[in-house]
Amino acid sequence: MREILGRRLQRLRNRLKSLRPAPGQSGDQALLDAALTCATVWQWPVLPGVGRSGADSVRCACPDPDCVVPGAHPFDPGLLAATTDPRMVAWWWTNRPTAPVLLATGGSAPCAVSLPAAAAALAVVRLDAQGMRLGPIVATPTRWSLLVAPYSLERLGELLYAKDHVPSALRFHGEGGYLLLPPSPASGGGQVRWEREPSDAGGLWLPEIEAVVDALVEASSGASGGGSRLAY
Repeated sequence: MREILGRRLQRLRNRLKSLRPAPGQSGDQALLDAALTCATVWQWPVLPGVGRSGADSVRCACPDPDCVVPGAHPFDPGLLAATTDPRMVAWWWTNRPTAPVLLATGGSAPCAVSLPAAAAALAVVRLDAQGMRLGPIVATPTRWSLLVAPYSLERLGELLYAKDHVPSALRFHGEGGYLLLPPSPASGGGQVRWEREPSDAGGLWLPEIEAVVDALVEASSGASGGGSRLAY
């Protein structure tokens, strides 16, 4: 399966050669490949993040001098521009080769639940021990995000309303949200990576949010600061 997908991507790259940067201007091939894989193989709508600016590439390129997620959010284009069209994806990353890859969550695309990295690692161990089948997991140095099947805001609200306590360190990326994908630079430094890569075997598996939320709430409650500290 991976060999077939690899050939498909190579044919796509060959068709898009005319859109590639001129010699001496080539960018990060890994980011373009990742964006194309998301859009064409998994049919996930993606768009480029705003990225960094300045000589030290630390400041966010958006107008907000106090941006809390520097480089790792939509700006221009906005979130509604997210697409699976390979020509649009290639055009974006040809013109902005170092732009982070953002997944527009919700709708027919995956949603996600994120929590502090240490708490997430414990939750994943617990879920594995229960025999829970998990989907892809995105990791930054500070947070992990478990991809789950699409859910509505109404469904999420009913689920959380039944809980005695939902730690603020637990975040939900649903309809109208977004998630930074590998191999983008993380907003707080370091790089986004796959803790568990998407598997093509038997289709891309995504658990329902109800199946994982209890373990994630419990793990977040036991995180540093009682789960109230917001770390990006």
